[in-house]
Amino acid sequence: MAQPKTPTVNRRQLGAELRRLRKARGLLAAEVAQHLQCSETRISRMETGRGRVTPRAEEIVKLCELYGVADERQVQGLLSMLTDSEQPGWWDSYREALPSGLEVLLGLETDARAERAWEPVLIHGLLQTPDYARAVLAAHPGNRPHDIEDLVSVRTKRQELLSAEDREPLELWAILDEQVISRPVGGPGIMHEQINHLIEVAGLPNVTLQMVPIAKGAHPGLGGAFSILEFEENEPLVYVDSPAGNLYLEKKPDVRRFTTSFDLLKAKALDPDETTARLQDAVKEKQQ
Repeated sequence: MAQPKTPTVNRRQLGAELRRLRKARGLLAAEVAQHLQCSETRISRMETGRGRVTPRAEEIVKLCELYGVADERQVQGLLSMLTDSEQPGWWDSYREALPSGLEVLLGLETDARAERAWEPVLIHGLLQTPDYARAVLAAHPGNRPHDIEDLVSVRTKRQELLSAEDREPLELWAILDEQVISRPVGGPGIMHEQINHLIEVAGLPNVTLQMVPIAKGAHPGLGGAFSILEFEENEPLVYVDSPAGNLYLEKKPDVRRFTTSFDLLKAKALDPDETTARLQDAVKEKQQ
């Protein structure tokens, strides 16, 4: 089942086409920026298609002239892509509560076919219960109290990707460090519910869950959390979240480096059945 394109994927496709046309003409981004009388940074952001930086219609026309695009149908096709890229996403109603950079992730995740994620500190956002998410968000000093419920709603909405009926459900392969089930986020009751939820979600056909035991010691994931997002029509990219900001890596050597790390983590981790058994043991331990 084909899934509808969101504004993010339309922006990425428009940017990729503009980049292709520029390179085919043998022009540097700096030369294009001079032609449009804008910054080179703006050209780069238009071509990556991330965030909300999109060319204006008159810029599309000027770029087509510069790139030698004479076919009016091709010009109109680019303008249509621009119109589609400016439509609101499902997350727009939560815009005031969203931290910087999260809007981009929501769009990319919605467009993705598959996600491979490593989480060493917390339960992955796609696997959190509302109460667990609420406790995590409340502990962040940058979150205003009146925004927390909106952010919990955003996480709940994200999780619909795993059981969507109007598109192919997102394929999620998540690897967690064992310490995430030991940290009592929100208290024993919330953790009991959260671990049971992990067991339930792990039973979905499109979800694979693994856990790296603490006893394994040092491993390739100690550098922090990351996600590898894969798409039907675009090259994969890596999302890295850190206190210093969000990074989106698309260069093949970068993607390959994180893919290798993920594969090594898979080898270190318990297999899916062993992971479920460990989670079931954790539930029993917390009941004692």
